[in-house]
Amino acid sequence: MFAIDLGDGAELRPLEPWQAEEFLAHIDRARDAVDPWVPWATLSTDLESARATLRRYADRAAADTGRLYGIWLDGTLVGGTMFVAFNAAAGTCELGCWLEPAGQGRGLITRAAGHLIDWAVRVRGIHRIEWQTRFENTASRNVAQRLGMRLDGVLREQFPYRGVRHDTEVWSLLAPEWTGRAAGAGDATTP
Repeated sequence: MFAIDLGDGAELRPLEPWQAEEFLAHIDRARDAVDPWVPWATLSTDLESARATLRRYADRAAADTGRLYGIWLDGTLVGGTMFVAFNAAAGTCELGCWLEPAGQGRGLITRAAGHLIDWAVRVRGIHRIEWQTRFENTASRNVAQRLGMRLDGVLREQFPYRGVRHDTEVWSLLAPEWTGRAAGAGDATTP
């Protein structure tokens, strides 16, 4: 398995079903911070449901329609990035992320997402990268901006959460706009 050094004791690695126990412990720590933004946080509440979440992404990786990566800080899983959707034929993908409080404020998501973008553009030929977030998720909006993304628009009342519908902002980056320097991306041969 590969690991990408994100600096400051952090690594980006594939997150797979065999890591369900570690993933569940992480989600239990992160639930309050992550739940409003990442829909599957509420779905991973025991070992079997955590394993099922990781299996869904393993199936997506096998079908080349999505991927899931964890971010480890000093050996502890603290968050991750993912291709929520990946369509090589259309040249499009959507990135997502999550991070527990122990990993916040270190630029980990920006650096990790930069590696995913770099690989998607340079190795897989992806042309359009999307990032969706709620307006209230300032940290996520800031990452999109640091990655050089532009706000395309708002999907009104698109995201239901605890009985309330929320607007979703759609940010994007086109391959010609990507320089790799925005996030310190390195070797495009992985993920």
